[in-house]
Amino acid sequence: MESTNGKTLSRHDFLQRMGVVGAASIIAPFMSDAGIETSAASRVKIGVIGCGSVSTQYLPHLSKAEHVELVSACDIIPDRARAAADKYGIPNQYTSIEQLLSGAPFDLMVNLTDMQEHGRLNKLALQAGKHVWSEKPMANSYPEGKALLELAKKRSLKLWGAPAVVNSPQFAFMAKAINEEKLGKIAAAHAHYGHLGPHWSAFFYEKGGGSMPDLAVYNLATLTGLLGPVRSVVAMLNIITPSRKVDNRQSPINVEAEDNAMILMEHVSGTLSHVQSGFNYFDPYGHEGSGQTKPTISMWGTKGNMHLIGYDWAPAAVEMATLDHEKTERYATDAKGYVWQEGASVVARSLATGSDTLIAAEHSLHVLELIGAARESQASGKRITIESRFKWPVLR
Repeated sequence: MESTNGKTLSRHDFLQRMGVVGAASIIAPFMSDAGIETSAASRVKIGVIGCGSVSTQYLPHLSKAEHVELVSACDIIPDRARAAADKYGIPNQYTSIEQLLSGAPFDLMVNLTDMQEHGRLNKLALQAGKHVWSEKPMANSYPEGKALLELAKKRSLKLWGAPAVVNSPQFAFMAKAINEEKLGKIAAAHAHYGHLGPHWSAFFYEKGGGSMPDLAVYNLATLTGLLGPVRSVVAMLNIITPSRKVDNRQSPINVEAEDNAMILMEHVSGTLSHVQSGFNYFDPYGHEGSGQTKPTISMWGTKGNMHLIGYDWAPAAVEMATLDHEKTERYATDAKGYVWQEGASVVARSLATGSDTLIAAEHSLHVLELIGAARESQASGKRITIESRFKWPVLR
């Protein structure tokens, strides 16, 4: 939830509002520096599946991105696909993935559907020879995600998974400071992200949903990106609000997935970090990152401490104090065009130009394993060993 002029906004309302008023600031960094229209040959044809709430942020951005050509819109609700196609001039619209994949040719599928569908739909796209950008999570379990990545590599295709937090200039500042050992040996870190829970769809609370793949995934990606892969996990999860009323169900639903999570991680470096997330947090800032002036990620080392101001998906600055400079100073206050919904346009640019991306499927897969391990730890009461690794440090 967020507060604007004394009125409380839901994430759904915020997404709808920002889809209109935020378009200009969202698209700026992806327009050609020379102001010249990009040739059709350097554009990546995109099919978008899922035209619900998140698409109101992605489509304004993608419709103006330099290396993107929007070819198709797909949604199981015909009116949503039609509305998206009409609003953004998308020439083709479909109501099933089978129609999408057999319809107008495209290169990259952007998956914005309910999270429980991500693994199945991503597999079908890869099998059809499409590259995939998937909103989080990229699959519904670590084994499923691992199989998807193996399939992509076997077919010489690219697979990426949100979030895009490693792209922000604030993340870059923190990663550089850590790599330069300005904090010395990092002992501990903490991250948190939560609100009162989405009200527009039941899938957040159904099996395969929960606050971890929806919210904690951001902090898990940031902390692992900064501190390196995780060796083991211990977690406690539960359900605080067992019944919820959501917009797409007539009657209240029973909550099946955790809406409260505490995850303790041991990184391969020896650093211990902690993530908390949930759908039961009153926060006057909610999802409106511009209002958050307090740190949501903090870390402490033998030579200094460092704090990310604002949410990691919409960061405002970094504060740091060290032995050499004990007064806390604020750095990296310029977003430099970074927005959380830029992942699909960044990977389109990568496909069009052959450039690398900081966002890596192996990193997304590692985060997916952490979510599964947290659930296993809660069920067994044991510390869970983590198998996956990814290229680290994550530096520009």
